[in-house]
Amino acid sequence: MHPMLKPALRRAWRDRATVQFGITPAQAVVLAPVDPATGHFLDMLDGTQGLPLLYERARALDLPPAQVDALLTRLTAAGVVDDPTAGGPEAEALRSRTGAHERLRPDLASLSLLHPGPGDAAKTLAARRAIRVQVRGAGRVGAAIAAVLSGSGVGRVDVLDGGVTQPGDVTPGGLPGQAVGERRAAAAAQLVRRAAPGGPPRHQRDGEQPGLSLIVVAPREALDVHAPNAMDAEDWIRAGIPHLYAGVVETTGVVGPLVLPGGTGCAGCLALGRTERDPGWPRLLAQWRSGRQRTAVPACDLSLATAVAGLAAAHALAFLDGDLPTSTGSRWEASLPRLDWRSAPIEPHRDCFCGAAGNTRGEQASGAAGPHDTMVR
Repeated sequence: MHPMLKPALRRAWRDRATVQFGITPAQAVVLAPVDPATGHFLDMLDGTQGLPLLYERARALDLPPAQVDALLTRLTAAGVVDDPTAGGPEAEALRSRTGAHERLRPDLASLSLLHPGPGDAAKTLAARRAIRVQVRGAGRVGAAIAAVLSGSGVGRVDVLDGGVTQPGDVTPGGLPGQAVGERRAAAAAQLVRRAAPGGPPRHQRDGEQPGLSLIVVAPREALDVHAPNAMDAEDWIRAGIPHLYAGVVETTGVVGPLVLPGGTGCAGCLALGRTERDPGWPRLLAQWRSGRQRTAVPACDLSLATAVAGLAAAHALAFLDGDLPTSTGSRWEASLPRLDWRSAPIEPHRDCFCGAAGNTRGEQASGAAGPHDTMVR
């Protein structure tokens, strides 16, 4: 082990005997009492020295090995200590790819705060390389989501869309101006490759196809954001593929639901629930879906689309890393100009084929823990 105080946690003295690691209430850890010798020893925890050398240097400060072990145990339990050599073979392989590792160091620092065990962050980041995600839609929202997922280390990001890139598809974080006139799918594939920190994993270069871990549905058609196609969802649910919806309709941004097949409400549940609450809904939907009702240029504010893409990508990454974000079984919406994000659960419907009704899976996902201080004494 090569103990290292996590660089992402800034250290400061609250008084002469109390050290605080971290700035925000969500991460702040307080260690007390700290004598001068222990304070000097903390400066040695930079990840460059193994335990035998640390024991030797601690003796010079009159700190016996047992006291060093007790201190490291307390700091590790509080999530303050990392190990830059830990994480397993996949993490070591990532570290050996210097360029990719340097690109991902800010992500690694963030993950070290979310996955507190030594080496857990490196292991989590390395695991993304074996993941395959499909993004359906290469407009202002979908292309940016694909770029963020690829840039965050997801090994394979496939983008599906039709038609050619229009000037209105161009965004700072998505398709570039030179892509206008190109096929959207081809332009998005180039965007994903440019965003990736390093080349594709070996198994992908050899032509192997890992299974889909997630589908992100980011349609350019506003109505498909507001009322997602339940027929598409049937295929994904039967295949057991989790899927997340995101997009912009008029002046409202939408993220969610993240659907866990058979466990949380799906697009079919959403449609059935709306019809139950509003019997006129199917008639309205049929009129809106008719060719005569389509607008030539749908409303899609650039800043709102960028916010939606960022939030959707964050929810997707949280899920891919093993957590259940608050979009699980829920839909987050925010409207211009106030942008007050609000969440509404998508209740499983008893008549939906998905079978989620009565299943409590993912029910607690919306109860995210709030900020807290962790005290270590």
